[in-house]
Amino acid sequence: MTTSALGAQRDGAGQDGAAGDAQLARPSGAARPLVVTGAIAAGAAAGTGLVALTLLVLAGWIAAPHAGIGLTGVLRTAAALWLVGHHVGFTLHGAGRIGMLPLGLVLLPGALLWRAGRWVVRNGGVVRLRHVGYAAAALAVPYALVSGALALASASRLVTPSPPQAVIAGFLLAFTAGGLGGARALAPWRQLAGLLSVRFRSVILGSTGALAVLAVAGCVLAGASLAAHLGEFRSVNGALAPGPVGTILLLLAQLAYVPNAIIWAIAFMLGPGFAFGTGTVVAPTGSALGSLPAFPMLSALPAGVHSALPAWLSVAVLALPYLAGAFGGFLMARAAPSLAVEAAPLWGFASGALAGCVTGALATFAGGPLGDGRLSVVGPSGWQVAAVATLEVGVAAAVTTGASNWLSLRRAAGNRAAGQHSPAGPYSPAGPYSPAGRYSPPGPHSPSGQLVATGEDGGHTIYLDPWAGEGPGHGTAAADHGPSALP
Repeated sequence: MTTSALGAQRDGAGQDGAAGDAQLARPSGAARPLVVTGAIAAGAAAGTGLVALTLLVLAGWIAAPHAGIGLTGVLRTAAALWLVGHHVGFTLHGAGRIGMLPLGLVLLPGALLWRAGRWVVRNGGVVRLRHVGYAAAALAVPYALVSGALALASASRLVTPSPPQAVIAGFLLAFTAGGLGGARALAPWRQLAGLLSVRFRSVILGSTGALAVLAVAGCVLAGASLAAHLGEFRSVNGALAPGPVGTILLLLAQLAYVPNAIIWAIAFMLGPGFAFGTGTVVAPTGSALGSLPAFPMLSALPAGVHSALPAWLSVAVLALPYLAGAFGGFLMARAAPSLAVEAAPLWGFASGALAGCVTGALATFAGGPLGDGRLSVVGPSGWQVAAVATLEVGVAAAVTTGASNWLSLRRAAGNRAAGQHSPAGPYSPAGPYSPAGRYSPPGPHSPSGQLVATGEDGGHTIYLDPWAGEGPGHGTAAADHGPSALP
């Protein structure tokens, strides 16, 4: 083989390697710009949700009397309902501002945007986690424009959505859900959590545990209240007489408001409670309500004026936030590395404060006005819920974290003291001889504190103990001890 042939083969191999590297570096979807990929995903997500809601509105339009409402009204209603799913309020002419919106309906666009974010990352040439933000922005910008356009198109003489709120809500939801979905497409949750520091991870874990306990307790409390007023629920449902199709649609509407009911129950447990109209309150200390709309789910609320709960039940309900904080503080103490005694309660309080702020934000979105009249104040107060939850959950988490951390430090100190005072004689299990009498050289980090040097001399292994002859606990070697002093 000649030198020129070898050079040609090397050149060809270099070209093949460069082509292979370029093919590995360029994902399958890199031929399409990321902006185009995001626009396609945004249109698909918005269109899928709009079609699903249009079918529901069309079913209700067919089953109910629809004199004077044509297919154009059906499409506008579906678009308005799609905006409601993004928590976009609207103005109902003759009634006022409507902001009491179902949180459960947000799950539909959230799930679609989650899938859209995964698709953008997989088909848009995104291979690094730090580039997921670009993919999320490429999805969120066109999605926000679609939201604004639907807000303008769905406006009528009866209903007027807010275009600025539609743009902002669409962008935030698409950026959050799409970004999380795209990040999950590149790495599992464990790897994503590893990007955070250990301390911050423990704070999030404690907050999540406290929120989980609050959510479970809210579910139980809301379900128990509805079960206690089951007779009123049936009477309201029978008075409406919605029919077969209307029953299904009414059931779906009530399921969409289930997250709102859970958050209201959490506000009730915390103490501030919630209102359903100006001058009304529902709290453990008592309730005072006026007439309620004919919605079966509202039968769980005690209409009129009612006294406080029984003493034992009030104490049990009001103790639940403290139990949630204690559970969150325990989880944080288990997940976090050992802290200083005075620093652990501060980190525990930070975990509870984070849970309190999240609860307050959810309480803000769970309520809203139902017009400009008596029902202009509906739901819990966000800032009151956040302040009370921060104090109750935060203090309980701080006490639990501090106590758990102190016990852990005390246990570690006891283990160290026991290790320093444990016997390590030459024939003890920690010494160089095993209980059977055979020589077992200790390792370089053995409990006896001896270092071992090995060497080969005619096929025999020589173990050197530089600290032989010194008492336990001495860290210096004797200069007059050598291999001749080996046992």
